[in-house]
Amino acid sequence: MKRNSLLAALACALCAGALTAQVPLTLPDASPRASVSQSVGLTDITISYHRPAVNKRKIWGELVPYNEVWRAGANENTTIAFSTPVTVGGKKLPAGTYGLHTLPREKEWSVMLSSVASAWGSFSYDAKEDVVRFAVTPRSVSDSEERLQYRFEDPTDHSVNAVLGWEKLELSFPITVDTNAVVLDSLKGQLRGLPRFTWQGWNQAAQWSLRNDVDIDQGLAWADESIKVQTTFGNLQTKAAILEKKGDPKTAEELRARAMKIATEADINNYGYALLQQKKTNEAIAIFRKNVKDHPESWNTYDSLGEALAASGDKKAAMDSYAKALSMTTDPVQKKRINGIVAKLKA
Repeated sequence: MKRNSLLAALACALCAGALTAQVPLTLPDASPRASVSQSVGLTDITISYHRPAVNKRKIWGELVPYNEVWRAGANENTTIAFSTPVTVGGKKLPAGTYGLHTLPREKEWSVMLSSVASAWGSFSYDAKEDVVRFAVTPRSVSDSEERLQYRFEDPTDHSVNAVLGWEKLELSFPITVDTNAVVLDSLKGQLRGLPRFTWQGWNQAAQWSLRNDVDIDQGLAWADESIKVQTTFGNLQTKAAILEKKGDPKTAEELRARAMKIATEADINNYGYALLQQKKTNEAIAIFRKNVKDHPESWNTYDSLGEALAASGDKKAAMDSYAKALSMTTDPVQKKRINGIVAKLKA
């Protein structure tokens, strides 16, 4: 009996302990979690943080003391993540997630990115774990920001500015990306997968190299791989353009002549519009006229020719071509569109 009583008493004690143990509840956070992201080329940049409020308090020099490391947010340390290598504070950093800390001063601040991104605030911050530290001068603004906010400004293909704004102070620093190197590396990886089995994949990579003037020899190799998979008007034109850029106009012209022999109506039409975009209007008109000659049964060839003639300023010839397209198409949507164009040309 005594043994049973002892076990019963122990069970009651454990039960009481369980009842008095804290059971956490989910409640609104005084400093709500937030994140902001920006893509620069193929690079994704994300800042994750918590947003404290001013709440009628004096922020700078009091709530956020000067000359003490600050988490640049609330709760856990603020983090900044990069999906590819970037340059921050004049130093190239590998892809990864970093702790974002600051050292506020009355005039000039320090911004530090730490290799440790899982700390609580800046309480365990260690300068030896910095991957980069750089100076930034904050600026005063007229409009007050009640809750701390991060944002990205002035994005380009190669850079963006990260901005911290709170109360009447803003702090910003640039992040730059070698986008061409990132894309080149990405394309090499992508072409190890399914795109390698299509002529379009290799051709797209070659065209990117051509447009951006990046590793033209690699672009030529990609164009050759595309032609190996399937010879088309598109990849012959791509290779011709690359060879012309490399200083071989004779072979380029031979490839263009070969491309024209296998071109479809759609190929020629797209080629004509590409010439229009390049402001090569007379060349575009010649290409569209060839399409009309080769495909006189297609209303679309007359429609495209009309657009090129209108771009050249020859309204009469443009209206004649549009009239031919209008007489051939049975699509009410196209008829309405063409009639609208003709009305504008007449006006």
